[in-house]
Amino acid sequence: MPLKLSLKPGERFVLNGAVLANGDKRTSLIIQNKACVLREKDIMQPEDAATPARRIYFPIMMMYLDPGQDEAYYNDFALRMTEFMGAIQNRTALAQCVEISRDVMSGNYYRALMACKKLFDFERERLNYDGQGVSKHAASG
Repeated sequence: MPLKLSLKPGERFVLNGAVLANGDKRTSLIIQNKACVLREKDIMQPEDAATPARRIYFPIMMMYLDPGQDEAYYNDFALRMTEFMGAIQNRTALAQCVEISRDVMSGNYYRALMACKKLFDFERERLNYDGQGVSKHAASG
């Protein structure tokens, strides 16, 4: 099934490891076969992996974008996921972690990434992170 990618002016994305940028007008691309595509908004820089959930997201993203190095990234993912699951008790979040792990194990990295974003919300609501890795309590104190 083709993937239709609608791009804003200047929006960047990664396609099979190549960073591409849209021109100055809104455009749509149709990708006819299976490809690794990640929008700019879903790309995380290493320094942005500053919270427990983001430290889970980053190695999944790297497995998706750099399949030749997936073993090293998988080991980091497994460690971070184990730490996260050991620190929480919320059943919904734990079930989400299991689903993310299943997707990673089956190579559905994009699906795992989108599910992992839900952990960002959990973290923000329950663990008092502001989205930048700073505890709201520490920032206000």
